[in-house]
Amino acid sequence: MAVEVRTENALDRFVHKTRELFAAEPDLQQRWSKLSPILAELLIDPDVIEASRSWPDCEPRDGRAENLIFYEDPDFKFAINGLVSNAGRAGGNPRIHHHAHIYTLYGLMDGHQTIERFERLDDGSKPDYAEIRETVSTVCSPGEIDLVGPYEIHREIGIGERTVAVIIRSEKAGGFNQGRFVPETNTYYESLGPRQTPCEMLPAK
Repeated sequence: MAVEVRTENALDRFVHKTRELFAAEPDLQQRWSKLSPILAELLIDPDVIEASRSWPDCEPRDGRAENLIFYEDPDFKFAINGLVSNAGRAGGNPRIHHHAHIYTLYGLMDGHQTIERFERLDDGSKPDYAEIRETVSTVCSPGEIDLVGPYEIHREIGIGERTVAVIIRSEKAGGFNQGRFVPETNTYYESLGPRQTPCEMLPAK
């Protein structure tokens, strides 16, 4: 009887290399900086690019964004998400936010987006209040990667085309509050992060 052997795919390779890196590098900042070239390989893999054309659109609902979730590591707890934004979807610009205590590596696979970064000007002592100002605004192209550390304030804005991103987080989002900022009124509030929708990154073979 022939034994079916499963061929290692791009997701398997990424997970294997990431687990090796995390096991060898205890310093969190170094760990996440060194992960960028491993994610870069995933972003240009032709099988992943082809599969991403069939990933479903992520739709906000009940005040929450949506992420596709492809993998959550049982030991190191990192999660691999997909984010597909439809250029024709209504809803305006996404909220300015931070991801609380987690690290996030955001890799753009298809389309173009504006990445904005902000700094907080007040000391955070006044409830429901925050003063922020924009420090960076840059248009990103496929293959570019942005490392967002804990509590770093940012947003990604579409510029009129379908965009696809692969996001690596140090912990699965959605089960804890993230910070939200409204600079027009200097308002700060917190709410749950994105809903996590299970999805296959690559078709089964």
